[in-house]
Order: sequence, then structure tokens, then C-alpha cells
Amino acid sequence: MVRISEFQIKDVVNVSDGKRLGNIGDIEINVSTGKIEAVVISGNGRVLGFFGKDEDVVIPWKNIIKIGQDVILVRHRPNDDPVADEA
Repeated sequence: MVRISEFQIKDVVNVSDGKRLGNIGDIEINVSTGKIEAVVISGNGRVLGFFGKDEDVVIPWKNIIKIGQDVILVRHRPNDDPVADEA
């Protein structure tokens, strides 16, 4: 069994480009099934926390490839995310 606090200290790395995405700040749980649906990587503050912050990155549970001792490997392609382009 793994505790949420253990997830939060692991670095999350995208296998698509090798980039470190950050650390898990939250999880989404389906209350009907009790299963984890996604992990949320909190956006970093810009310029020492001023001028807003980056968007949160939501990684569906099915996109988690491997959970290791120090790192969580995920598959994330930001360009595949749906974007609302309404004119």
C-alpha cells in the first residue's frame, strides 16, 4: 500500500520528452468506485509567485506508466489536451 504523502515527494517525469513536470499536489478519486481517476500536478508560481501561476496538469491514472522509489513516469502530451477554440 502507498500513502498519498509518499506520492507527493516523488518527481513526476514525462516519458514523451523526458521533462520533469513537478510533484503531485492532489488526486482525483471516483467516490462511487473508490478508485483514483487522475493525479494533479500543481502549477508553479511565476516570478516568485507573482503574476499568477501556471495551469495545473491533470494526468489520467491510465497514463501513469511506472511508480518507482523516487520518480513517477507518466505519458503526457500537452498538445493532445482539448482546447476550447470557440469563435
